[in-house]
Amino acid sequence: MWELVNHSTLDQNSAYKYIMMCEFFAETCVVAKDEDRVVGFITAFIPPTKPDVVFVWQIGVDASQRGRGLASQMLNELVKREGCKDVQYVEATVTPSNKASQSLFKRLARDHNTECEVLECFPEELFPGDNHEKELTFRIGPLR
Repeated sequence: MWELVNHSTLDQNSAYKYIMMCEFFAETCVVAKDEDRVVGFITAFIPPTKPDVVFVWQIGVDASQRGRGLASQMLNELVKREGCKDVQYVEATVTPSNKASQSLFKRLARDHNTECEVLECFPEELFPGDNHEKELTFRIGPLR
């Protein structure tokens, strides 16, 4: 996962973060492989104060797999898992310029015949430096 992110435009986290997510949040992380190579992943978790929400931290898809619906397949796999049986909402933060992620979450809402609410979340002033956009919360649900 770390290598896939390292060769993309996604925000880079430490290798430790990806190892820790898969170890402690395995039921809410999805990995897609082509043979032995990771070609897609989702890191997500259920916030302790929101047991009916799965928060998607990051989705990565290898350039060789883009346009094939892999991200949608992984999201649908995530919400079907036993660990998400009490989940009613999928949430994620997305920057205004990330049209691909916006489309992905809107598609998830359409696929599940539910709503996609977009809310203000983290203003750009919270981020160090001058080159991070604000983050909007995409809230999809209720599911099922």
